[in-house]
Amino acid sequence: MLPADWIEHRRPDGETLGWMVADGDGFRVHDLLGRALTVEPLEWLEAEDLLEELGIGYLADRWTLTFPDGRERPVRIAEASPRGVTVVADEFGAASAVGADLERFRLPFPVPAELRQGH
Repeated sequence: MLPADWIEHRRPDGETLGWMVADGDGFRVHDLLGRALTVEPLEWLEAEDLLEELGIGYLADRWTLTFPDGRERPVRIAEASPRGVTVVADEFGAASAVGADLERFRLPFPVPAELRQGH
């Protein structure tokens, strides 16, 4: 669930890029998965620039999901919203196969540390 004090930042075409959260005289930045991108607050324009540079391309990357028993699975993000994030299993590029019956995993928003970029 999206915290009430998060300020949405959109591209000129209306696509959401992430959020900014007021912190003192500056803003902390969060991506579309709810992950904090900054530790120290930035000026408003710096925060906007960071989200613009990040874009949304990282959502198409391969990710790794670690389960409580330590097993890891390669996954791709199927859906990302403040209501939650859905990832699909991607062994051997299965997530790209048309008509594939993929195993899905629903994660909370912000995503937990068990989901990390790369494989």
